[in-house]
Amino acid sequence: MPTISLRVPEEELRAFKAFARINNCSLSDAIRKTMLEKIEDEYDRKLFAEYEQDKESGTLTTRPVEDLWEELGL
Repeated sequence: MPTISLRVPEEELRAFKAFARINNCSLSDAIRKTMLEKIEDEYDRKLFAEYEQDKESGTLTTRPVEDLWEELGL
């Protein structure tokens, strides 16, 4: 597995370590999980902004949820 190194001030390192300890995980796991959550949040915000833009411009298309259930065989 590749390794990433980063330089942080001592105060930030203490905060990172405290966060990991509070969450009962390693520093590496805490940083990895936090970055993945940040990426997911940014992606969700982007999708929502696109949805809002389509809705505002009148280009948003929807369909009944029943159609989805039928498509999925539920």
